Amino acid sequence: MKVLKFGGTSVGSPEAIRALVSIAKDSGERVFVVSAFSGITDSLLQAARLACDGQDWRQLFDAITSRHRTMIGQLLGGHFRESATAITEKLLTDLSSLLLGISLVRDISPRTLDLLASFGERMSAPIVAHTLSNAGIDAEAIDARELIVTDDKFGAARWLEGETEHKVKDFFATFSRVAVVTGFIASTSEGATTTLGRGGSDFTAGILGACLGAEEIQIWTDVDGIMTADPRAVVDAFVIPEISYLEAMEMSHFGAKVLHPPTILPAMAKAIPVRIKNTFNPTAPGTLIVRSSAPSTWPVRGIAAIPSISLLLLQGPGLPGVTGIAGRMFAALASASVNAILITQGSSELSICCAVLPQDAERGARALKEEFTYEISAGTIQKPAIESGLSVIAVVGEMMKHRSGISGRVFKALGRNGINVVAIAQGSSELNISIVVGEQDRGKAMSAIHDAFFLAGVRTVNVFLAGTGLIGGTLLSQISAQQARLLKDHSIRVRIAGIANSRKMLVDPNGIDSSTWKTILEAHGQTTDLPEFMKSLRELNLPNACFCDCTASDAPVKYYEDMLATSISVVTPNKRANSGPLRRYERLIELSRSHDVPYRYETTVGAGLPVIGTIQDLVASGDDISRIEAVLSGTISYIFNNLGAATTFSDLVKRAKQLGYTEPDPRDDLSAKDIARKAIILAREAGYRLSESAVRIDPLIWERISEASTVEDCLAVLPEMDAEMETKRNIAAKQGRVLRYVAVITAREASITLREYGPESPFYSLTGTDNMVVISSKRYSETPLVIRGPGAGAEVTAGGVFADILKTAESYL
Repeated sequence: MKVLKFGGTSVGSPEAIRALVSIAKDSGERVFVVSAFSGITDSLLQAARLACDGQDWRQLFDAITSRHRTMIGQLLGGHFRESATAITEKLLTDLSSLLLGISLVRDISPRTLDLLASFGERMSAPIVAHTLSNAGIDAEAIDARELIVTDDKFGAARWLEGETEHKVKDFFATFSRVAVVTGFIASTSEGATTTLGRGGSDFTAGILGACLGAEEIQIWTDVDGIMTADPRAVVDAFVIPEISYLEAMEMSHFGAKVLHPPTILPAMAKAIPVRIKNTFNPTAPGTLIVRSSAPSTWPVRGIAAIPSISLLLLQGPGLPGVTGIAGRMFAALASASVNAILITQGSSELSICCAVLPQDAERGARALKEEFTYEISAGTIQKPAIESGLSVIAVVGEMMKHRSGISGRVFKALGRNGINVVAIAQGSSELNISIVVGEQDRGKAMSAIHDAFFLAGVRTVNVFLAGTGLIGGTLLSQISAQQARLLKDHSIRVRIAGIANSRKMLVDPNGIDSSTWKTILEAHGQTTDLPEFMKSLRELNLPNACFCDCTASDAPVKYYEDMLATSISVVTPNKRANSGPLRRYERLIELSRSHDVPYRYETTVGAGLPVIGTIQDLVASGDDISRIEAVLSGTISYIFNNLGAATTFSDLVKRAKQLGYTEPDPRDDLSAKDIARKAIILAREAGYRLSESAVRIDPLIWERISEASTVEDCLAVLPEMDAEMETKRNIAAKQGRVLRYVAVITAREASITLREYGPESPFYSLTGTDNMVVISSKRYSETPLVIRGPGAGAEVTAGGVFADILKTAESYL
């Protein structure tokens, strides 16, 4: 025999009750426990408070009445409707009289409150029983007050096992129909109505299952089982197939709402399995709770949280070595009816703290202040302190005691994401590691820990992309094409959590499909508001977040410091940040190091070429860079690599524009401002503290040409430069040399000038749009280090940005 319990959502609508009927038919079982319709118990208690305060309770009562009458009307017909209506109307009359009485005396005792709360189940059970009968199942509503005997601790009564077992066995020995038993409620030996505490319908099922020796207790709810974490906080959470009693109780205590913790106790005593099932997905296997669960693939079973707690802190020089301090502290809290959720004390004994519910914090602090009045006045103990706005996260699993490094993995995941740990606690059983963090970091912390344990080494990067132009759009295409292989071969998952361009923006923590992003952004995006986009990035507080700036604008740059300071990685090909004010550049590098968060900008110079990383490695390993010479513009490289007697300077500029090598306005390339930014970046990476004023530019074109009113006007007069360029080329050619527009960087200055190079120079052999960086250093003095390759183009630049994003993922190991 099995005992099946259906919670409030499982009886909360006509569709839900019809699903229950289908499950009942398929199961063939005889004992069902039902809760009140979803929300009814809360409405009853609210109506009681209104009545007690002399306020209008009738509106809530009318809503309760309407809800039950509607359910009867939609589920039943004929004599079943008449019978259910008669029972329900009698109960509603009694309920109205009780509320009226409360409103007259303006008071309500715990005993009366339990009686009032019992109406929810007492009205739902007959409606469910009549619906089953209407479907051909011979069912009867059974009032659990006739079966379960408790003490008189109203609001959270304790069951009396001997008396209850005797009553339950006697009743079911002669009862042959299907029993629909009211959950949540019971009675004392004297017949006073009691309740088993919130979630007590689970407990009712546990008690009946234990008394009847059931082979299984099933808890039917609106989720597929106990999950590895709250799916609202962790999008990758999944159902735990099997879990032990102890693990389930730990998960339930720390916020897993699927199961009421006391339910397990009667089942545990009789070794009865408990299964969590989904009323709306009955074919799902659910979660099985047993005495000894099968070994898990993962070292932890699940992660749960209490969303909001406060810490009570007792500290002072008078604590160490004094016996009885902890006993006095907890006795004082107990006398004030304050429950300690978590307790922790350092080995120095200078402080002891405990986590309590926020509504209990002030009362607890007063109780401690009163208990330690003498010590506080003597200055040996400080006044009790309250720290609010916190959450407790529990990492649960019986396998943890068999594996080393569990705590290390937890704290590494938190530290990598900039999450501060306020307090920790772990019992000697090693079943639970509890961590107190800021309430605002709860979801991020849970996701980070979940990723660390349950994704089999998979590292997820949550990317927020600004800029979907040539580079940003190509990046998204590359991510789409490579995503499956990255996951399979490298255990890296790139999730696009936000996209913003000049027109629209969209943020989705569950991810935006990188193959259809244009359609999704167009259909669901909002008008772009960069401050709002960055605010969403921070407030979502996703783990392993990465801000990717693929714009050429100053606007996103001002957010870099804030991103790094909040442990959000920054990846960018945008040169503005690192070539701007020196103090800003140094601040960004400092933030990256102090917060141990990646700031990657390899593609700011040389597109996808390994220029920045190479210089950083040289400097970090102790090399002394004396000089850097570089061709840093693919456009200008193309012009001078192809300049000859038959090809003029102006024609090559026009051809480069047609081929898409130049900026929309070629003067942006010819002015060398972009080259100057790159030169500044290289100088700073080499250890030279150069500013923009230290860069000398020998302009390629005359000032009056560069100041032409339009691009067309500029190109029209550009041939006037041809004769001068041809003269320079011819002079160089006669000496067997070529012209190259080169940035020369030293510790004192950077200059960008048109120079001649012979066959002995690596610049001589440049072709196409190649960039080249020649590094002279203490190690590379006789033969400089040469880096050469395509220095422009959307594919190589986006590929470099993609590589930087993947490197941020490697830092999560």
